[in-house]
Amino acid sequence: MGIVKVTSDEYKEQKGNLFFVIFISCAAAFGGLLYGYDTAVISGAIGLMEVHFNLSPTMVGFVVSSLLLGGAVGVLASGKLSDRFGRKSILLLAASLFIVSAIMQALSSAVSFVIISRIIGGLGIGIASVLSITYISEIAPPHMRGRLGSLYQFAVAVGIVSVYFVNDYILSIGEDAWQNSTGWRYIIGASGIPALLFLLILSPVPESPRWLVKANRTVEAMDILIKINGTHIARQELYHIEQSLKENQPASFSLFKEAGLRKALLIGILLAAFQQLVGINAIIYYAPQVFEAAGARGDLSLLVTSMIGVAAFLGVLCSMWLIDRIGRKALLLIGTAGMALTQLLVSFGFHSQGTEGLTTSLLIVFYLFLFNISMGPVVWVVISEIFPNHVRGYAMSISTFFLWIANWFVSQFFPILWNKAGGSFTFLSFMIMCIASFLFTWKWVPETKGKSLEEIEHIWK
Repeated sequence: MGIVKVTSDEYKEQKGNLFFVIFISCAAAFGGLLYGYDTAVISGAIGLMEVHFNLSPTMVGFVVSSLLLGGAVGVLASGKLSDRFGRKSILLLAASLFIVSAIMQALSSAVSFVIISRIIGGLGIGIASVLSITYISEIAPPHMRGRLGSLYQFAVAVGIVSVYFVNDYILSIGEDAWQNSTGWRYIIGASGIPALLFLLILSPVPESPRWLVKANRTVEAMDILIKINGTHIARQELYHIEQSLKENQPASFSLFKEAGLRKALLIGILLAAFQQLVGINAIIYYAPQVFEAAGARGDLSLLVTSMIGVAAFLGVLCSMWLIDRIGRKALLLIGTAGMALTQLLVSFGFHSQGTEGLTTSLLIVFYLFLFNISMGPVVWVVISEIFPNHVRGYAMSISTFFLWIANWFVSQFFPILWNKAGGSFTFLSFMIMCIASFLFTWKWVPETKGKSLEEIEHIWK
């Protein structure tokens, strides 16, 4: 029996609990806040830790990058764990790992203990980066899934921006000696507070109904589907979920020998990698260095750096407004085209002698705005939508693993490229990645706006 399409208008007309849907989506998206916070919090502590532990440049780099090592492992583990124990259960595990990591780092007496602690925190970040958006995609009605999925990237932006305010407050408490001996412990330890909030907020959230059906807990799944969409739509959704799971085998990498699933996985991997290869985290991690080289120094540098947060917020808000209106593919194409043009102008700005720092710096900020309209939130939404129910957690973990690898690659080699080739060539390289992402999206990425997850599954058949 073929799938019966339920239109977006039917979803909108059917009485569900909108507040319930928004609440559980926001609770899951809180994992993005921890992703942003824990990724950025080291920026305020690493200089103090360098003095306290007398770290060499190599060890400084290893302390920072150890989080990515744990993240990559967490990403790979998240799929199998969540398919076996449920999305919510493993998200609770991620929150617990955040808390343990924050406490261990704050109490560390040796740098080796700091590194171990950051690897543990990375495990939590990696798990949350996959399962927060996976959970939202599995509970959100089709006509709202894009906006609700974008909450994850919005939470990431909130986490990154809030770090700077918290760090500044803590550093204002004492002088240099106190900061070097104790201040960094408060900075790292403070990250346990949002982790604890995540744990508490997540506790009353129900399990994913699609996972419940897969675990033969159909009655529980039906209750949640009714709360989300009302009885009429819930019955149809339950039928389609059951049919989807009956038609397919359990998750295994051998499944991707099938042409359709192999294409879906390739799209997920390349979209995830392109999100990082366009250079976003190189700019965020090395913002002071980039803006100083662009000519924004002193107070101007502080002003432009603060605008990063504003650009991120505005970009994600625009994306949330547009993603379910004009579609995922359109936003990706518009964003990558605009980012490529902006990076070309930035490259020219670095190449030209006497270019005003404010002009080039504002172009970089505009690039960040375009990223947060398109590649930032939309990639997370698309890779959480395109995989069939029976392999979603497994396939998401593989795709997100490549996102973390690309993140590590850009973060590791950006300083080398920057120092040897200069800002002009570096941004020209990012522009090429944007063009490649545009062409790939135009040729291969399907439009998923307004479709149920089961309808999207049939694209690959």
